[in-house]
Amino acid sequence: MLDGEVFVALPAEGGGQRLEFEVLQERIHPAASRVDLLSTQTPAGFVAFDLLALGDESYVDRPFAERRAALESALSGLTGPCHLTRTTTDPAEAQRWFEQFEGAGLDGVMAKPLTATYSPNGRTMLKIKHERTADVVVAGYREHKTSTPEHPLLGSLLLGLYADGELQHIGVSASFTAARRAELIEELQPLVCDIADHPWGRWQEFLTANPDRVPGTQSRWSAGKDLSFTPLRPERVVEVKYDHMEGRRFRHTAHFKRWRPDRDPKSCGYDQLEQPAGYDLAEILGS
Repeated sequence: MLDGEVFVALPAEGGGQRLEFEVLQERIHPAASRVDLLSTQTPAGFVAFDLLALGDESYVDRPFAERRAALESALSGLTGPCHLTRTTTDPAEAQRWFEQFEGAGLDGVMAKPLTATYSPNGRTMLKIKHERTADVVVAGYREHKTSTPEHPLLGSLLLGLYADGELQHIGVSASFTAARRAELIEELQPLVCDIADHPWGRWQEFLTANPDRVPGTQSRWSAGKDLSFTPLRPERVVEVKYDHMEGRRFRHTAHFKRWRPDRDPKSCGYDQLEQPAGYDLAEILGS
């Protein structure tokens, strides 16, 4: 029994391959015919990073160093779409991996104690991720699931960046305290505008052709959810913290840092985002 991760890799613009998280999500589909088609168009691979059991023998109570040695032995000579993660005890090499592997779509490295047992419900390992900031435009908000007309609460801020004169959706910022949610929704009320006057007012038309330009695109992940949002005049800029980009969006929820009243919203473009140098995923997997 292995612990690992399924992935999809596609050719990168600069050559080689890189991880494609959004394409991987598309692989999870209930229709058998679609599954068969996607398995050919975007084949998935598997990378193993831990061993829980071998035959009838459990390894969960053994230290990671022992589990890793057994994993390497069990998967020696492995071919095909299955791979074994790299490991090192050299901090300099780990730092190099952290800096280079992002170019292949990896968002960080994991650190595990060599003496730690496998703890399904415990936090015995640490994920080291990149941390960056960006100045983005607040273009709207969604209300929190507990919001009521009597006690309105902000759920998330919808963020955008300008490209070729158009405001494109780049992600959301959330994870506020209840008090801050109430403060933010009140603070933003003067900016509420009609959707017809908003840069994303024609989102119905753009929905299919340009899913990265507008929020609220329906998918099987969001089926049944209320994806409506309150449009705001794009006059406020906020500095957010983010870790990784997936295409032209933040892969994960961005974290609010501070308002930037000194920034012109029109000056907030993609050129401020750090672009990691490309790196071939095959070099990491040894394939």
